[in-house]
Amino acid sequence: MEVLKIGILGLVGVMLALQFKSTRPEIGIYIGFAVCIVLFSLSLDGLCQIMKQIEVLQQYMQVSGPYFKLLFKAVGITYICEFCAAVCKDAGHGAIAGQIEVFGKVSVLFLGLPILTAIVETISNITG
Repeated sequence: MEVLKIGILGLVGVMLALQFKSTRPEIGIYIGFAVCIVLFSLSLDGLCQIMKQIEVLQQYMQVSGPYFKLLFKAVGITYICEFCAAVCKDAGHGAIAGQIEVFGKVSVLFLGLPILTAIVETISNITG
């Protein structure tokens, strides 16, 4: 049922934005941005529920907590960067959107370096 509400909200937002596109395009951009923020906030509620379920699963697993925190941070970075880049593309600023996407990729890469270091250390300890 939630997916239906989100789909309808998205379609209504697009229809409203299209109504203003020819006469006042800035209002269409503002409507699109407002709908994006509402959809983003609804998605965050779902992500919070997923995080709670993963924390319950983490109690049963022998994996340490920092790895799950890094995973959540990486998902958050990608989600926020994708959202911001989509809004920028919609507003006609593709170059800015591209730079946001590059920043997100570099941030996730930087965030994953401790895991890569731990893997290399483990392999070096096993081999000699």
